[in-house]
Amino acid sequence: MALTWRVGVLAALGAVFVGVVLPSWAGIAVVAAVVVVGVLADVALAGPVRTLRFERSGDTTVRLGATARVQLVVTNPSGRRVRALIRDAWPPSAGLQGAARSANRLADPTIVQPRHAVTIPAGERRRIESVLVPTRRGDRQAEHVSIRSFGPLGLAARQRTMRSPWRIRVLPPFLSRRHLPSRLARLRELDGRTSLLVRGQGTEFDSLRDYTVGDDVRSIDWRATARRHIGDHYDVVVRTWRPERDRAILIVLDTGRTAAGRIGTEELGTDGVRLDAALDAGLLLTALALRAGDRVDLLAYDRRIRTAVTRTAASQTLAQVTDAMAVLEPELIELDARGLVTTILNRAPRRCLVVLLTSLDSAPMTEGLLPVIGRLTARHEVVVASVADPRIEEMARGRGDATAVYEAASAERARAERRHVADLLAKHRVTVVDQPPALIAPALADAYLALKAAGRL
Repeated sequence: MALTWRVGVLAALGAVFVGVVLPSWAGIAVVAAVVVVGVLADVALAGPVRTLRFERSGDTTVRLGATARVQLVVTNPSGRRVRALIRDAWPPSAGLQGAARSANRLADPTIVQPRHAVTIPAGERRRIESVLVPTRRGDRQAEHVSIRSFGPLGLAARQRTMRSPWRIRVLPPFLSRRHLPSRLARLRELDGRTSLLVRGQGTEFDSLRDYTVGDDVRSIDWRATARRHIGDHYDVVVRTWRPERDRAILIVLDTGRTAAGRIGTEELGTDGVRLDAALDAGLLLTALALRAGDRVDLLAYDRRIRTAVTRTAASQTLAQVTDAMAVLEPELIELDARGLVTTILNRAPRRCLVVLLTSLDSAPMTEGLLPVIGRLTARHEVVVASVADPRIEEMARGRGDATAVYEAASAERARAERRHVADLLAKHRVTVVDQPPALIAPALADAYLALKAAGRL
């Protein structure tokens, strides 16, 4: 049972009555009796809440920052009308929106507000809609619905919390997809499917065509040219090539403590951590590689496998990778580099492109990955992509006062250490991509296209 503000007003009026008309214990007893009887009568006349039934429907997935709508249908099977205030309980990160729009008088009313005031006649149902704009990735769940059924006097209400579960999976925002059209255009150039005189540099033979001015003479097919002999005239024929297709790509996400580092931006998520930018870069690479005809697998690892997407159909790979990335969170533990390399070698016994999204911080690299990276490059083509903190670049330019100079010196030292780690990785034939959050996704896509054009996949 819950009391409303009207009980307080009624008690205040009773106090005035006692003080003016009947200033005695008898007057207090009369007023108290009136208040108690009114409350009990109101509760008795209120519509039942135990018999109410709840059914949910609506969105089950949504991109971070986008809008999701979840409907809650409340059915009143009893023979009495229910005047209720319903609260749909979502966690704060679900981003439940409020709006002063009420449609109680419509045949099928829809109310959009955190608390829904609704009247449900006997034997009828009403639909309530909750509008959500999530602020964090992952699963957002609503477990309970709280309802208050008010009596005709509005003094008190029957209250009950009932279970009505629903889950929305908040996917990464994939902001880097704006870079996809330009990279696909570059991919079409590599495939020779544009009007430009650009041929692929891979190792798969594509077709024969007539020689045109500017073609590489090393591409001339002399046997095919000899077959095109007409009198004393020869039509010179050249071979065209296209990048290799159906190559295997393994995207590896480091979910250790370095992935939890703040990178000075919130555009990829409320947390603004390195892992958010890594996920965005991984999604762009996945979408581009699938359009190029390659196969993409995903592995998230710190000291154990956090998630894995393998051997999926090409039409479902991007959706499954996005879904798996949604629930990933960085763990405050050190990356087990030896275990990671062993896991990669076991899962990818044949040569493939391994894209490791991790940090180039000096200590974790020199003590962890660098001693074992040779085992990986001996079998696979390896790309190490790291999200740089733009704050370091800002500090490096500071010269305003003594504090800024010390910060600039620290930033320069950090940059020098990252360059040193990148040089050490390059000696192991590792392609290194080190860019700030806004550039890491397109830079990684460009590195993939460069490897594809060079025939190194």
